Amino acid sequence: MFEIATRRRPYVLLAFALVFQILLLAVQVKRPDGARLIRVWAVELLTPAERAGSWALDSMSGAWTGYIGLFRANRENQRLRAQVGELALRNSKLESSAAEAQRLAALLQFRDAHPDAPLLAARVIGGDAGAARAFYLDRGERDGVQPNMGVITPQGAVGKVLEVYSTTSQVLLLTDKNGGAGALLANSRTQGAAKGTGGPMLELDYVSNEQDVAVGENVLTSGMDHIFPKDLPLGTVTESRPGNPFKQIQLRPAARLDQLEEVLILLSRRQWEWEQSAADAATANAATRSAASNPAGRSPAPGVKPKEPPPAQPATPGKPVQKDRP
Repeated sequence: MFEIATRRRPYVLLAFALVFQILLLAVQVKRPDGARLIRVWAVELLTPAERAGSWALDSMSGAWTGYIGLFRANRENQRLRAQVGELALRNSKLESSAAEAQRLAALLQFRDAHPDAPLLAARVIGGDAGAARAFYLDRGERDGVQPNMGVITPQGAVGKVLEVYSTTSQVLLLTDKNGGAGALLANSRTQGAAKGTGGPMLELDYVSNEQDVAVGENVLTSGMDHIFPKDLPLGTVTESRPGNPFKQIQLRPAARLDQLEEVLILLSRRQWEWEQSAADAATANAATRSAASNPAGRSPAPGVKPKEPPPAQPATPGKPVQKDRP
């Protein structure tokens, strides 16, 4: 191996000598623009390396900057998502509050339109888990609620109070199989009975086949059930066909029974007391006219109650009635 290196030594020295001479010439030779040839060669030799190094540095810097930027963007994205969620929740609360305000305004407007009606506003607080279509209200005995009181909304009848507790009460919907109300066709004033089907619809019974009932006709409460006042919206006819022995009529309830949140409770039956008072007054007037037109000793007309004389102390047979002395 030493011999091989010794043999090649002249060639190596010659190569070094040539390179050295070339470099000396390059240092001495100048280009027309004044730049030395060695400088041009150096620039040409180092430029690719500088480019490669610059590209590598730029790539590393860009990758680091991109990583930092991506990390910051990710954090900013998470923050914005959380903010959007909070804003969506707040917007939902505001929309719910606005809808509640509209419903309460409708209740208040309905109550102001009927100042003589004893109405009590109540809020739906729960539903019945059983088979019955019922729900619970936040009003009870302490608020004067009693069984069989009517429950309504500004849109129409809802149901009746089924059970009453201290601070809550259970309401049975019209659409329950045990629910219903006295009904009245708005156009013909024909009376019937609306009954629940256990589903979303009502059935109107006891309407003869000869009666014309059009789809879309409004049905009102008749007041004969002594629960709901007369002419309150009850539903709309969706189907009418002949049956045996009465027509088969289906109604869509006027009130949205699947969207109940606030309702009104009819606390009193004063309207029926007023009707009874009017009936008693009419009977008394008829009796008075009958007594005035009939001579003494005649019996009053059948079905008319005679006017009773004021109570007096009965006299003992055979003895005169003694008067108090002054």
